[in-house]
Amino acid sequence: MEPEKFQELFHRLESEVSKVIVGHDDVIRKVLIAFIAGGHVLLEGVPGLGKTLLVKSLSRVLGMSFKRIQFTPDLMPSDIVGTQVLAESDGRREFQFKKGPIFAHVVLADEINRATPKTQSAVLEAMEEKQVTVFGESYPLESPFMVLATQNPIELEGTYPLPEAQLDRFFFKLLVGPPSPVELKEILQRTTGAESADVSRVLSADGAELIGGMKQLLRQVLIAPPIEDYVVRLVHATQPGLNNGNPTASPVKQYLRFGSSPRGAQSIILGAKGNALAEGRVHVSYEDVEKVVYPALRHRIILNFQAEAENVNADQILAELVKQVPRS
Repeated sequence: MEPEKFQELFHRLESEVSKVIVGHDDVIRKVLIAFIAGGHVLLEGVPGLGKTLLVKSLSRVLGMSFKRIQFTPDLMPSDIVGTQVLAESDGRREFQFKKGPIFAHVVLADEINRATPKTQSAVLEAMEEKQVTVFGESYPLESPFMVLATQNPIELEGTYPLPEAQLDRFFFKLLVGPPSPVELKEILQRTTGAESADVSRVLSADGAELIGGMKQLLRQVLIAPPIEDYVVRLVHATQPGLNNGNPTASPVKQYLRFGSSPRGAQSIILGAKGNALAEGRVHVSYEDVEKVVYPALRHRIILNFQAEAENVNADQILAELVKQVPRS
């Protein structure tokens, strides 16, 4: 695939989803970048901000199979991955595998932090291995495959924090904020008038093949060694135990228990490559890196008690790191 074709397709996908989602252009762009890069996304925000509508619209625009899983405290792992059922065939009874809703191209895990940790962990293998195992048998998932999980902020009642191991498997964590007065007025005009906006399919029947071509092109984007070194320094600077004598160590040592895993650096580089292509370039800039640092790392750095007591969040610490880590 040519870069021009990538940019044209990407912008068509963006503009189509923007027909029904107001004021979240940055979120839409980063969700699309994550999908093309083969990652999963965690969307966080209070109820009613359009997180679920965004995911539904994305699957419709892509023209790919879509399943929604509403996470509740009584949801069981077998409700997600599927189970063996006793069926009769040619006069014989035998167990057959009945697929769960995880078998789709785009899976919406709605309010994932309302389910118990046991159920949350059921999506771990699916997200990482692109397969599920039931009674010792492995079943491959659809390709491309993406989990888009929504969660309410932890302060709300009846929620279970996601385990660190599962958080690390999300490519990006995106924060969905409330609309501005202008955006709210636009939402009201679109949703309370006589005509309601709807999205159209952008990708043709060979959508999976097109996404495969876009993914291949994304990985071919050039990244200069100095920019790669900058990403390494940024991720390394999040490690509280490895920063002796480093000027960036102060907020890290003071507020972090654990820094980012290597997956954080992978997400930054792939996200920066996707952003470069979306802007019509075939090389990564420092600005591309800094645009994806926050969604790639905010869920991978673990805050300590002091940070929570002083109301310091991950984005504030990352802002300090971006300010203090030199580009060269």
